[in-house]
Amino acid sequence: MAAPDSTAVCDRDGPCITPATDADIVYELTSPVGDAAIKQRMRWQVAALKQRLDPENTSVYMVTSWPEHTLSVVDLSRKRFSVMPAPSQGLTPPGHIAMTGTYARLGSSIVAGERCTVWRTKDTDGHASDVCYTPDGLLLQVAQGQQITVRALSVSRATQPDTVFTIPAGLKQEAPATP
Repeated sequence: MAAPDSTAVCDRDGPCITPATDADIVYELTSPVGDAAIKQRMRWQVAALKQRLDPENTSVYMVTSWPEHTLSVVDLSRKRFSVMPAPSQGLTPPGHIAMTGTYARLGSSIVAGERCTVWRTKDTDGHASDVCYTPDGLLLQVAQGQQITVRALSVSRATQPDTVFTIPAGLKQEAPATP
């Protein structure tokens, strides 16, 4: 008997919250009160379980390596980088239903031309959030109350080369900033 299609299981039983495919997504992030918005590019490589976040209009970007449990912050303008423990040690494997949290299915939506399922959950501060995930684990939208705080503007499932996640040679490593 063949294994069930993970995307069918995700849509039926709960969301897949880790991409099961390489992806390049541009998001618009809006403050919870709606007074400011920025764009951020997120790239994901499923084979290496790595993510890169590039906020717009800055020379700083972040690379998370889940197998190494590290978060690297790269500052190209200062020619420096720092490495610290990743904010979360747990990662739900691609193609699997979220291992933590509770999710209630609300319906479906279309965001950036992609179909996604809307799930009600709680954020890390305990606030209700409606999140929209594709069957293959791509986050397309987050809303709190009536305010959309994260929305995908474009989605590409293109292969992401290793070089996207490699710290450039010649940068000086420094200790991470502390609050």
